[in-house]
Amino acid sequence: MGGEIFQAQILRNFFDTITGTDRNLTRIYMCVISLAKLRMESPEKVTFLVDQLKKSKQQRELSIDILDYMADCALQLEMNVVQTAFGVKEVGEMVQDFNTISLDSL
Repeated sequence: MGGEIFQAQILRNFFDTITGTDRNLTRIYMCVISLAKLRMESPEKVTFLVDQLKKSKQQRELSIDILDYMADCALQLEMNVVQTAFGVKEVGEMVQDFNTISLDSL
């Protein structure tokens, strides 16, 4: 499970990078390759991903194959692991937080 948490954190960094103002291709490259290494992808798959990243750099546009790979990786992770990495709390936990607040204190 520890590996899954690292994978989810890498996915979070990837999506933060591609949706943020600083779309640094080096960060994107590191996220993709790190995730592929954690998932122990075949050398052919890693080579394909590197080729797609090179094409992305040349075309100045992120390859859809990279996005597909990262989205597929996210889909394969357990939801609670992804929620932990993204900082999302369970609804039950949030209800307990709100129940501890007294209406008198408002």
